[in-house]
Amino acid sequence: MSRPVSDPACPASSADQAASGVLANAPFTPAHHNAIKASDASLRALSWVNFLAALMQAGFGAFLVAYLTQQDWTHTSIGFALSAAMLAAMVSQVPGGMVVDWAPSKRWAAAGAVSAIMTASMLVAWAPLPVPVYLAVVLHGAAGAVLVPAVAALTLSLSREEKLGERFGRNVRFAAFGSALAATIMGAIGAWLSYRAIYCFAALCALPGLAAIFCIRATDLKSAHRRSSHAASVDPRHGAQPQRSLGEVFRDPALLAFAALGTAFQLGNTGMLPVATGAIARSFQALPDPMLSSFAPFLPHMQIRISVLVVSAWIVAPQLLAAWLAPRMGRAAQVRSRRTMLLIAVGMLPIRATLFALEPSPSMMIASQMLDGVATAILGIMVPLVVADITHRGGRFNLAIGILGLASGIGGACSMALAGVLADRIGETGTFLVLGGFGVAAVVLLMVFMPDTQHKSQPTSLGVQPHAHPGAHRHGAASQRDHAPRTNPRG
Repeated sequence: MSRPVSDPACPASSADQAASGVLANAPFTPAHHNAIKASDASLRALSWVNFLAALMQAGFGAFLVAYLTQQDWTHTSIGFALSAAMLAAMVSQVPGGMVVDWAPSKRWAAAGAVSAIMTASMLVAWAPLPVPVYLAVVLHGAAGAVLVPAVAALTLSLSREEKLGERFGRNVRFAAFGSALAATIMGAIGAWLSYRAIYCFAALCALPGLAAIFCIRATDLKSAHRRSSHAASVDPRHGAQPQRSLGEVFRDPALLAFAALGTAFQLGNTGMLPVATGAIARSFQALPDPMLSSFAPFLPHMQIRISVLVVSAWIVAPQLLAAWLAPRMGRAAQVRSRRTMLLIAVGMLPIRATLFALEPSPSMMIASQMLDGVATAILGIMVPLVVADITHRGGRFNLAIGILGLASGIGGACSMALAGVLADRIGETGTFLVLGGFGVAAVVLLMVFMPDTQHKSQPTSLGVQPHAHPGAHRHGAASQRDHAPRTNPRG
């Protein structure tokens, strides 16, 4: 029996709890396929959590640089603040994943991270001095390292195994909508009110974010083992298999290959944005794009304004494309090979770099940047999905998410520094080609070292329900190989 969709209250009623208890003690059979679905209220709340999390974090980027510049900060001081933010985010990735793995309640872990981001926003808004701002950016970086795996863990608990890719796709869709809307709203707030008001708005967004987290019903999280056979879905108090040791996680060949792939991809991808942005700005100072040249006789300052619009469109358009593609890519991820989907995403990087190098006009750059929207949609789904595959039997899902975040952060940090040096030494065209070379290296790593992690017992295009009950593992040698049996008295 499913919970009524029209129930406006977030906490579960006594009838909900009774129904949950009946299902928890019933054997897992195909007859309960509809009964174990998480409530629509919890799934909607998860979508809002992704949307609001992206909305409230958008201020800690380009808007922060503009705000601190307005507060008479020097370039050196701003650079130190941004470096502190990046360092805090990188250092916190693995501990953040371990904290979420250890936390008995993933909702409270996510709520703590959102509260920390709200505090950081208020510090920046009302105390734009060095010590409070440094504290704020460090707090934001550490909170983000907890929030990402916490939301992924909530998604894993609320999703049926055969729908996990599609659910991650919805996460990407709502996060992309949040990022695109944040760029628009915060830009308008900064133009019409003040940059300080941007951070007040971000702090206010945390309040509905907290409400959305606690609208995810505890009864749905407790029944996670009824929807998935993943080790992280089984409550340790109910006979879960012991988790792998930390050493086993860090030595996992598939996880190491995936981390190396993420590092190589970010080495080429992250530095492309500032280099191409500079190329766009200089193209308007020199010779206008033919499509825009007719405006020059009428509006002398049009080139500067259009360059700003081009950069804005370049940021927002891939987010909107990712939002449109993500659910479709999520469904494809359930029926296609994991390596095939990753190859499509990673292969976009050398194509984009080549297009940037061959045709540096703004119109072509925007078209090329749309490929980044495709890669963003696919990677936003495939990273947690592949990690769920790797940790399916031994657990440590959130720790593995943290390891991937650390690897990607290292690649991104090195890419920013490397792209700046290369642009000064060999020019923008050569820089694009070098960054594209890292994309080719990522493709090679994927094809040579990365296994296809999808389990044979996971659903195919036929939509077969995975076995969550321990007894189901006796019905075939393939299931015994792919899933370690667990003792679960509630199952």
